[in-house]
Amino acid sequence: MINNPLTKTLSFAAIHFTVAFTVAYLLTGSFIVGGLLALVEPMCNTIAYHLHEKAWARICSRNADAEEAHSFETSITFEDTSRIFRKATI
Repeated sequence: MINNPLTKTLSFAAIHFTVAFTVAYLLTGSFIVGGLLALVEPMCNTIAYHLHEKAWARICSRNADAEEAHSFETSITFEDTSRIFRKATI
C-alpha cells in the first residue's frame, strides 16, 4: 500500500497544503487568505501530480513492452529464419 500512487499523492497533498498555508499566511497575515490559497492551489496541483504520475506509469509500461518486443525480434537467429524460409518453399 505504501507504493500505491494514490497514497503517494495524498502524502504529497498533506505536505503541500501545509507549505501553501504557511507561505500564504506569512505573506498576507490573514488566516482566511492563507486558508483559501492553501485549499485551492494545492488541490489543483495534487490533481495535476496524480495525472502526471499515471502518465509516467503508462509511458514506462509502453517502453517496457517495446523493449520486450525488440528483444524478441532480435533473438531470432539466421538458422531460425532459414528454417522458416525452407518450410515455406517446400
